Amino acid sequence: MKKNNNPRFSNNIQIRNKKAYYEYELIEKYEAGIVLEGAEVKSVREGKVSLQEGYCFIKRGQIFIKGMRISPYLNTSFNDIEPTRERKLLLHAREIAKLTEKSEEQGLTIVPTKLYIIKRGLVKLEIALAKGKKLYDKRDSIKKKDQDRELKRLKLV
Repeated sequence: MKKNNNPRFSNNIQIRNKKAYYEYELIEKYEAGIVLEGAEVKSVREGKVSLQEGYCFIKRGQIFIKGMRISPYLNTSFNDIEPTRERKLLLHAREIAKLTEKSEEQGLTIVPTKLYIIKRGLVKLEIALAKGKKLYDKRDSIKKKDQDRELKRLKLV
């Protein structure tokens, strides 16, 4: 869980999917609302969310996320919501059509990258149209990150 000082975010909850940045080359990003039930919002506010295994898919003109884990909120009288259930995402129809077209034609996938709460109290999910990286691409990104870190360290010394 990373804190953010952006004024758009309400309580500075921002959960990132580091695995997506490592495994995929992100092409386009979209901000989507997410349909939550019961005390799931309270669990999100506590930061009890994992995006690591989550993926998005399109079914009958609607977009869903599966595999995203929202742990049950402990202080509720009922815990009948499955933590990894399918959740509907809220996007404009033209954005869904664009995602459908690109994911089918070009073999791209849709991955969740970030989950956060905006000032109005709404939970938003940033999703990205992504292309899988090859092993040598992953090595290049690790090498570049190490070089950047080394340059920063040398500038500070």
